[in-house]
Amino acid sequence: MTDHWTAFDAAAARDAQTRIVDQFAADPDRLARMSVEAAGLYLDLSKQSWSRAGFEACLDLARACDVEGRRAALFAGEAVNLTEGRAVLHPALRAAPGADFKALGESVSAEVDAVRSDMRAYADAVRSGAEAGATGKPFRAIVHVGIGGSDLGPRVVWDALRPLDPAIDLRFVANIDPRDMAEALTGLDPETTLVVVVSKTFTTQETLANAEAARAWLAATLPAAGMTKHFIGVTAAPDKAGAFGCGRTFAFRDWVGGRYSLWSAVSLSCGIALGWDVFEAMLSGAAAMDAHFVSAPLEQNAPVLLALAQVFNVDGLNRPARTVAPYAHALRRLPSFLQQLEMESNGKRVHRDGTPVTRQTCPVVFGEPGTNGQHAFFQQIHQGPQVVPAEFVIAARTHADAPESPLWSNALAQGQALMLGKTGDQARAELIAAGADAAGADRLAPHKTFPGNRPSTAIVMERLTPATLGALLALYEHKTFVEGVIWDINSFDQWGVELGKVLAKAILSDVAAGGPSPALDPSTAALMTRLM
Repeated sequence: MTDHWTAFDAAAARDAQTRIVDQFAADPDRLARMSVEAAGLYLDLSKQSWSRAGFEACLDLARACDVEGRRAALFAGEAVNLTEGRAVLHPALRAAPGADFKALGESVSAEVDAVRSDMRAYADAVRSGAEAGATGKPFRAIVHVGIGGSDLGPRVVWDALRPLDPAIDLRFVANIDPRDMAEALTGLDPETTLVVVVSKTFTTQETLANAEAARAWLAATLPAAGMTKHFIGVTAAPDKAGAFGCGRTFAFRDWVGGRYSLWSAVSLSCGIALGWDVFEAMLSGAAAMDAHFVSAPLEQNAPVLLALAQVFNVDGLNRPARTVAPYAHALRRLPSFLQQLEMESNGKRVHRDGTPVTRQTCPVVFGEPGTNGQHAFFQQIHQGPQVVPAEFVIAARTHADAPESPLWSNALAQGQALMLGKTGDQARAELIAAGADAAGADRLAPHKTFPGNRPSTAIVMERLTPATLGALLALYEHKTFVEGVIWDINSFDQWGVELGKVLAKAILSDVAAGGPSPALDPSTAALMTRLM
């Protein structure tokens, strides 16, 4: 592996000295080589910083890291989550009925099919009114209670696909701040509100606190005998959900990681509020991306190329941040979703064998919808001293039938501007042409100079549909996995989330006891005293 990383580093060092725009003249086939179509998406990676040699060095590295073998292990249900001894089988959740996925040798597809069938039956019953509340009134609103992957996945799906005037209003609560729940419940009628509580263990502190608040709100109005009709649990611990008061539970297994779980019963609320056909079309789009990921050669494999571009920027060119700008209002939650997917998966400091990493792993991921971001942080990515690679997610049509050219033209212009920049001489000439005198032009030209040579990727779809959304989210899941393979880390645990949870419980114990314990550090003790 050392030789392959050395070759990768050498190629990156050479490419750091060249301009992206010049690579098009040097390599006439560049666009064809560095673009790919898959499952209704078109990816253009030709504005990345790599030359043809750099591109090939990345592919060689992927082969040396055995991306293909590790991919096969993932889909075969082997224990790729080695610290927890678990398979990772989110592709099984969106496979067509009758598939034959196995988790550690145990067949799981029949169970997936059965849960999906139960979800559909329940969703249809709620939408038709056959499944009603305690007083016989049909449900007109759903409050989805979860956090992390139990919230962000379904939330991004709902925002992306919701009708303008939904028949069932879906609201989300994740924050333990009571204001979040208060906002979600405002204007709702307990008699027509369904609460879906999503927690793998049914022990998550924030989720249970919010579920208790929702239960108290319902109990103030509804007869006790009918309360269970309004409470649904989605969990791997159905006994705990039942004890809490959930009248019905839908299961998912421990081989479904939270941030990869939106394809499961975790998105039951979306299946109800959107309609099952919409949800199933999203699953089909994701399955199409799975098929592409499994079968396409690495050099024309969309998740692999997207991952390699990030590895090249982070490890080859020392660019520890990336921005994602969806040019579709419906995808406004995508950057938040990707923050968890990528940073929780690959923000790791040790290799799979426990030895410390010696290279960078996951960059900081941030973003806002275009064109909003253009009037915020784009100033920094155009003229700041740090180079921040950009990813533009573009839909030709977002709302109306006509192409949204004022929207997507901005995306194209931003990618072009990042690559081309503007020299000082060009800026000075423009100022002179606009009527500035020589002294004024000399003074202002440095402020209007853009270094350019900043990379971007475009991900294009004709229209945001359930299928293209499914393909897009699966694309990012597989990209994240490939990066973990190349960095030799476990992308499927999240021990960094746990320490704060443990310490929060200890602090709450101190609060209950009346004040900070002597073992607490002075700063935390003082803050606790101030806040009590």
